[in-house]
Amino acid sequence: MARMTLRDKSLSFRLILAEGLVLTVFFVLVAFILERGFRESAEQALKDRLQIQAYSLLSASEFNAANELLLPIRLYDPRLENPGSGLYAFIREKHTVFWQSPSAIGLEAMQAPELRPGDSVFLFDDNGRYVLHYAASRKNASGIEHSTIFTIAEDARFISNQVQPLQEALRVWLLIIAVALVSIQFALLRWSLKPLRLIVKDLEAIEQDRKTHLDGLYPAELQGLVGNLNAFINIERAHLERYRNNLADLAHSLKTPLAILRGCVESFSENKQTVQEQISRINEIVDYQLQRAAAKGEYKTIKTADLTVAINKITLSLDKVYRDKNILFDVNIPDSCPIYCEQGDLYEIVGNLLDNACKWCQKNVKVTISLNQRKARRDFSVLLTIEDDGPGIPLGKFNEILKRGVRADENIHGHGIGMTVVYDLIGLLNGRLEGGTSEKLGGMKWEVYLP
Repeated sequence: MARMTLRDKSLSFRLILAEGLVLTVFFVLVAFILERGFRESAEQALKDRLQIQAYSLLSASEFNAANELLLPIRLYDPRLENPGSGLYAFIREKHTVFWQSPSAIGLEAMQAPELRPGDSVFLFDDNGRYVLHYAASRKNASGIEHSTIFTIAEDARFISNQVQPLQEALRVWLLIIAVALVSIQFALLRWSLKPLRLIVKDLEAIEQDRKTHLDGLYPAELQGLVGNLNAFINIERAHLERYRNNLADLAHSLKTPLAILRGCVESFSENKQTVQEQISRINEIVDYQLQRAAAKGEYKTIKTADLTVAINKITLSLDKVYRDKNILFDVNIPDSCPIYCEQGDLYEIVGNLLDNACKWCQKNVKVTISLNQRKARRDFSVLLTIEDDGPGIPLGKFNEILKRGVRADENIHGHGIGMTVVYDLIGLLNGRLEGGTSEKLGGMKWEVYLP
């Protein structure tokens, strides 16, 4: 298959070419019709003129008693007296030529078809002449009736001399009009396609990060296209942001297991089971985050996970991570607390909140589970409360730390996405997250309401 050239791909070129072809066909037809009409008009005028010549000869001629045809010396049209003038006349009865004009010297009389008196016929003969035959019946002085045929002929060059100047002028003017119309059409086409070029320019600006969406003043016919393109751009941006966030979440989720493994390196034999557990946990985290990255649409879950088991495992792991702080965990939870939640989500929520509590506390961390709680006119099955005796969140920072990449203390090592992950996951679970100051420990208190 041959490759398409740039002109073949150009919409403007195709439209201009199509317009040019249409205008060419149109003007050729116009020229043909006008020329044909003018020629027919000129031929009709010639026929009328030849008819007048025939009537003039009829009125000027007469038969005497000896059946001789008499005509005046001076004829109606001087061209009939000049040989080769192009205008010729004959008068005959049946096959007998009674008279021919001086201009027809050396020419044979044109044969006429059978005509009744008063009839005429106009035709173009093989010699390139227009010929009019007119039949008339008249009586001589003795009362004898004569059926005569008046034949008037004129060379075609007289018609050509009239039509040719018109043809030349008509073609020149039609060409000028065609060029002018094509130029106007080209200008109108460029003006009409300007919104498309503007969209292409804006898309290039979006590609170069100089714009975020198509925001130009586009025609109403393109609003649907612009809306769909903006929706597509927003979806692609959301997907890209989502993949970036999931990668950041993956990195953040692996932080705690890696810290535990790092603490077990020195005494691997004593902590072999812990190492195996954390390696399994890392595998679970990777699978879980990959599933989140591939998931689309509304978040739904029908799986259950035991909140008590998750808290016990996480506190045991964090006790090893923060061994130097000798943290005292005050855990008030039931023996079992199953909730509708993905296990990975549950470990993300509890792990991040407990890790932050251990990181910021002085010595004490309190974990409490309360069942069947009501908050903001809603019934929740579980309330998870995590408190510490640390400094708490500085004034004005509470809403900020829920934003991705923002940390309460920039001097503390971290990625600044832990609380964002917790907030997003609780929102997906249709739960509620509230923060405040612990009345008993004086530090931070997080309350997680889960349906």
